[in-house]
Amino acid sequence: MNTLTIVFESIIIGILVGFGVGAGAARMFHAPNVQGMGAFRTFGELNACEGDPVAHFSFGLGFLFNAWASVVGAGGLTQDVDHRIIPNWAAAVLLAKNKNVEETLHDPKKMAIVGAIIGAIVVAVLNSTAAAIPASLQAIATKVLVPAANWLINPIMPIVFWTAAMDAGKRTGVWATALGGLAHLVMGNAVPGLVLGILIGKGVDDSGWNRITKTLVVAVVLLYIFSGFFRAFDVALLHSLNVQVIPQWLIDLHAFFGSVVK
Repeated sequence: MNTLTIVFESIIIGILVGFGVGAGAARMFHAPNVQGMGAFRTFGELNACEGDPVAHFSFGLGFLFNAWASVVGAGGLTQDVDHRIIPNWAAAVLLAKNKNVEETLHDPKKMAIVGAIIGAIVVAVLNSTAAAIPASLQAIATKVLVPAANWLINPIMPIVFWTAAMDAGKRTGVWATALGGLAHLVMGNAVPGLVLGILIGKGVDDSGWNRITKTLVVAVVLLYIFSGFFRAFDVALLHSLNVQVIPQWLIDLHAFFGSVVK
């Protein structure tokens, strides 16, 4: 009875989440004419798959194991479910029948409907299988799957995105390499920088240096500055340069925002 309750509730949650995620991801392709409802990385990752249904499915499948390990070990669904698995699998289903992204991936109505179906299935499967596994096996599964998922996220995913960027052209490859390297240093994972590099490089290739691409570059620069500051990357960089005494004003500035550096 408990399992049926979990499945029923999971289906309802999956439908609601999948509907919103599917529609929101598709609406992002129509910004700024309409308001998008999704994470920036979702938009970038959907673009990186370049309308290939196999790439969308494979990308979502890679994060399924991490999501399943998390729900088994910690009892909670990760952001990978709604940011990566549902939108990419919804896109894969639609693109398998019609390769025109304007009529599939960019269509909020179709993405919402398919996303709701995918969401119901994914959430129900994750929650029901996690609930059916004994506690002793949950601990074993966590020890095995979490390291494997971590290997997928870093370094396998960065390699995949970097290879895609290099295939996309010289300018895209240079931007992705530069921003990916900085992202690895500042954030600990090169994927966000690689995705941003692909967006900037392809944007310049397609549209040139217009207001949109220039605004994107400025936004990326500010993202790196703030991310580096709040992660105390500036202080770590000074230490790596053998600067023994950190300026007091820099220590005070970090303290003003609630972080303690030495």
